[in-house]
Amino acid sequence: MSEPILHSAIPYEIRHSLPGTQPVADDDWLWVDEMYAPQMAYRDWLIADRPDVVHRMGAGSEDAAQELLSMSLDKLRNRNDFSVSAGQVVRPDGVAVPIDPEQPLVTLGRIAQADYCILQRPEGSDEHLLTAAILCFPSSWMLAEKAGRPLTAIHIPVPQYDEGIARRVQRLFDGVQVGRPLWRANSLWHGFPDLHQPKSESLPRRSYGPDAPYFRSERQVIMRLPETRAVVFSIHTFVTRNPGAVSA
Repeated sequence: MSEPILHSAIPYEIRHSLPGTQPVADDDWLWVDEMYAPQMAYRDWLIADRPDVVHRMGAGSEDAAQELLSMSLDKLRNRNDFSVSAGQVVRPDGVAVPIDPEQPLVTLGRIAQADYCILQRPEGSDEHLLTAAILCFPSSWMLAEKAGRPLTAIHIPVPQYDEGIARRVQRLFDGVQVGRPLWRANSLWHGFPDLHQPKSESLPRRSYGPDAPYFRSERQVIMRLPETRAVVFSIHTFVTRNPGAVSA
């Protein structure tokens, strides 16, 4: 995008300890914020131009993806900022999005501002696997590398994600209850404002500090679907300018 999509502020307090989760109301995981229109325009472009980069649907994830879309549409029917009919959703920015039952996550990715990852724990597995996702705004990771992999592999090369954290996160995914979602937030100084920043896990990472020109945070919600019992991990991304930076 030629112009950065920047929020005026991060609308929540960030807890830095991992996993750092808090309860969230069951109707408070679909956010619309001040940057909805430009973020959705960018999402529309990414889904149309780079579908293989931003979307994955693994075998056995179809029912969970359909359930997530259906549940999301039910939530939106009770809101005044969306108009939901049998065949389409009119977004708050006025764009009409067709409901495609064959592409549930693509449909959701053009309606909701957040990204959505579906994780399922196959019988006999010690961990949940990333089985499907719509991921338009990755921060230094690639869906193609993480799809089908367990939680520990998904978090490579995050240095803080040690064995202790891995066990706590797996217990969190095992224990999250239907109708009782949890949320957490991360934070990262960034040198670039682009929301879409895929990067291979094999490439070196540059570390930025408080003098970086941009600050990025993800509001992450973890919830369980009632029918398929899959876990949904949603990611709502905020980027702000750092007023303390020398240049931005």
